[in-house]
Amino acid sequence: MRLQLSEEDEAFRAELREFFTTKVDEDVRATVRDRGSLTKEQIVSAHRTLHEAGLAVPHWPKEWGGRDWSPLRRHLWHEEMQHACVPPPLAFNASMIGPVIAQFGTQEQKERFLPPTANLDIWWSQGFSEPDAGSDLASLRTTAVRDGDDWIVNGQKTWTTLGQWGDWIFTLVRTDPSVKKQAGISMLLIDMTTPGVEVRPIELIDGSHEVNEVWFTDVRVPAENLVGEVNSGWTQAKFLLGNERVGVAPVGATKRVLAQAKEWAASQRTGGSDSGTLLDDPSVAARVAELENELLALELTALRVVANSADGKPHPASSVLKLKGTELQQAVSELVVDLAGPGGLAFGSTGSDSDAEQWQRRSTPAYLNLRKASIYGGSNEVQRQIIAGTILGL
Repeated sequence: MRLQLSEEDEAFRAELREFFTTKVDEDVRATVRDRGSLTKEQIVSAHRTLHEAGLAVPHWPKEWGGRDWSPLRRHLWHEEMQHACVPPPLAFNASMIGPVIAQFGTQEQKERFLPPTANLDIWWSQGFSEPDAGSDLASLRTTAVRDGDDWIVNGQKTWTTLGQWGDWIFTLVRTDPSVKKQAGISMLLIDMTTPGVEVRPIELIDGSHEVNEVWFTDVRVPAENLVGEVNSGWTQAKFLLGNERVGVAPVGATKRVLAQAKEWAASQRTGGSDSGTLLDDPSVAARVAELENELLALELTALRVVANSADGKPHPASSVLKLKGTELQQAVSELVVDLAGPGGLAFGSTGSDSDAEQWQRRSTPAYLNLRKASIYGGSNEVQRQIIAGTILGL
């Protein structure tokens, strides 16, 4: 396999690198570099900076802002963003509902929603998971009943990431309970300011507020907000989830954090001023080297997936990227917690008077937050099934 880029692709990568490191706000990049939590304003600012340069939705149809890049160039775009500590465009807009509306929406829906979705003038939330319908999404119970020119929606969604900032929510609802469960699902676009929509925060284990419950009580949704045909929502859901899994295991970001971990280990003395550093410890050095080797193998796998993707369909090995990529994300976060030692306990209100460094205070929240990585975008158990069937032929 030839891994060397052409002169044109090298120039393309250099152009991206210069833009990401000079045009995106340094405050935003510093927050990502320090593994901090971005504010809504920071996310919107970075997204709009990318969109203004035509770099927010390159995978969309050209008439709506796409760039018609090759899979390799999309890979380089994604990797260079991560290396530069630039947050990717808001996934709910750029990778989820935007492509769905472009593919399945009416012309009126495209004209109404795609421009503000691309520029993040609308902040979209995802209304898929329910308390009893997570990995088995087709078991969802939220209902939509037709009433004249409206749908009446009742039910509950959960784990709605950043739903507290949402303007609209794309929602899977059951429109026909009498048929096979996948066949009776539709997708509705719901204005979150509509009477009957309530967002309730879910406090995470580290005390942060990232996810929510969303309740629908007799919510009236105009019939024109139905995406596609009635009961075709499962087709749209599969299309969306396929896009969601692209980039779900960020190799570049994990490599960056591991490189930072080496610097942090080299700055930590194991004893007095004349002692060695944590990086000099053979067990730490071996652990770092093993992770570096596994990340290199994963990066080569990513390039193989890109080289063999055709007609917009990912290579089956993309499941390997999701599976191994999230495992390595978690392994690197665990390494950082171990390097932080007692300083890793200094987060939240307990860390306000601590002498621990910023990276130490962020180590445990980042570790805890990444426990979810092996579940979202298709659980790792599901990915193992895909690998067994499509790659190993079992």
